[in-house]
Amino acid sequence: MTQNDDRGSAEDSLIARYFKPLATDPGAFALVDDAAILSSSGEDIVVTTDAVVEGVHYLATDPPDTIARKALRVNLSDLAAKGALPAGFVLTLALRSKEDAWLRPFADALGEDAKAFACPLLGGDTVSTPGPQMISITAFGRVPKGRMVGRTGARPGDFVFVTGTIGDAALGLDVLTGGATASALTDPAARDFLIDRYRVPRPRNTLAIVVRDHASAAMDVSDGLAGDLAKLCTASGVSAVINAHHVPASPAAASAVSAVGLEKLVSGGDDYEILCAVPEGRSEAFVREAEQAGVEVTMIGTIIAGQGAPQWIDAQGHEVTLRRLSYSHF
Repeated sequence: MTQNDDRGSAEDSLIARYFKPLATDPGAFALVDDAAILSSSGEDIVVTTDAVVEGVHYLATDPPDTIARKALRVNLSDLAAKGALPAGFVLTLALRSKEDAWLRPFADALGEDAKAFACPLLGGDTVSTPGPQMISITAFGRVPKGRMVGRTGARPGDFVFVTGTIGDAALGLDVLTGGATASALTDPAARDFLIDRYRVPRPRNTLAIVVRDHASAAMDVSDGLAGDLAKLCTASGVSAVINAHHVPASPAAASAVSAVGLEKLVSGGDDYEILCAVPEGRSEAFVREAEQAGVEVTMIGTIIAGQGAPQWIDAQGHEVTLRRLSYSHF
């Protein structure tokens, strides 16, 4: 994403108009170069990237401001789960057209979030496409040397925690696409809440340092709690026992679960909450500091020894069979 002068291409003009004002970090060189500098003072730089594609991660009818926020926030969620503080991001836009009615609210919302999360735009690229629009962001974060929280550190006896509530986004998409949730929920406020949770994730960046200080392993929940838990356990060489009735649900989701089933909540994806394993001796401090950070956390189970798939248990102690664990692109 470079912009040379006003005599340049239509791409240069687009960048100058919508995105140059967002490039406030000195290392971005006001987008006049084709590279940026991200300074480091002895920290590790954590790098993550995610793309959102029209028709896959958002609907063509979604407002452009919510699309911008989602594109950045799904990457911020990854940084939070690694215990990293945001440092900046680069943006690739594949656009069908350059209409101001779409680009202006998109750029404004992206700039607002970049400022709110202290994650400035550093550069990127814009291209045209005849197909679905696509926004790809690579975000950078900072952690002290050797302190990034990976997926491989969970150990038997650790408690399994998750932030926020699970399943809201999947149910929000179900409402928008006329699924069972749309029929089950008659309260407009509940429907609007779920739709908002689908369109605009709440990355838990205020919890990053708490995760770094106390979690043995962590990841963000993007493809579904059940599937992402299985990934974390596989990476750590362990298994888990999960109390299905302890999985936190919002009032709106709880109202719909009888119609859609638990599996919809835990396998639907797009939660962008943090899933982490915390040693028992650190769990009280983790809960206390999470509360101080303004993030609700819930203990849903325990890491156990073994290589098998995590077990899901209901309130009567019976095993819950999940036919589908997560969303899959392929």
